[in-house]
Amino acid sequence: MAKKLLFIILLSSLFTACKSSQNLASKANTQRKLEKIYRHYKGVKYRYGGTSARGFDCSGFVQRVYKEAFNLTLPRTTKAMMKTGKAVRKNNLKTGDLVFFHTSRKYYHVGIYMNNGYFIHASTSKGVTKSSLNLKYWQRSYVKARRILK
Repeated sequence: MAKKLLFIILLSSLFTACKSSQNLASKANTQRKLEKIYRHYKGVKYRYGGTSARGFDCSGFVQRVYKEAFNLTLPRTTKAMMKTGKAVRKNNLKTGDLVFFHTSRKYYHVGIYMNNGYFIHASTSKGVTKSSLNLKYWQRSYVKARRILK
């Protein structure tokens, strides 16, 4: 009986270790894909309604990145994206999560969380760029995050 119990414990530990290493590999793969696409589009100018390398708006950029990186089609607008996936607390963000901001009375903004407090997005002033969530502007306008990837 003791040998059987020990075997079950070892098997369970092995399964947990394998699952954990798969999660780490998956996270690293997601990070690599997003970084590669970010480098490709970095600096592309902002264009309202834009969905291509000729110019992106924020939701057009996020939609394009998700299609290229994960072959997933997201809704076209920021407001529709805000209803997609599942809610995530700011202190539990993972690479690939969508982050949302209320940047004016009329407009919302969306980006993709990378890691270490940074996200990629199409900025009206800088085009496709990487920004820190710790900047006061983004802290003040932060609304919520949504997880699309598992």
